[in-house]
Amino acid sequence: MLLVAGVFATSAVAQSTSTTFQVRMSVESVCAFTAPGATDVDFGDQPSTALGIDAEGALSVTCTLGTPYNVTLNAGQNSGAGGVADRNMTNGTALLPYQLYRDPGRSEVWGNTVPTDTVTGTGTGAVQTIPVYGRVPSANFPAGSYLDVVTATVVY
Repeated sequence: MLLVAGVFATSAVAQSTSTTFQVRMSVESVCAFTAPGATDVDFGDQPSTALGIDAEGALSVTCTLGTPYNVTLNAGQNSGAGGVADRNMTNGTALLPYQLYRDPGRSEVWGNTVPTDTVTGTGTGAVQTIPVYGRVPSANFPAGSYLDVVTATVVY
């Protein structure tokens, strides 16, 4: 009888174990005025006989992608009792009325009542430029340099 001896080879089997973990981040909605922030509405030098003087400025805002926002303008530092409907520039003694609008036709006064008279938008994650349209109905006022300061606010 022939006895065959078998060689049993054993191979090392690698053992393993697994686990999972999360990779996360929370993106917050943010809006901010970005450089240059605002360009002035400058009506320039005008003769006192000028009527319907138009000028344009702009606001630059950046909001998180998909974030809805409203941009408001206050009545300025020299407004009368009518608030945003009664904006004025002053030379220190005299008031010169003007108005700011949301549309190029200058029919929609830009105010601070969300969402009634504000500019609305949705953030793209990039700078968005929003025009500010201004009008002075008449320059028939005392000679001098007139100024007002208006505050823009982004609500989101």
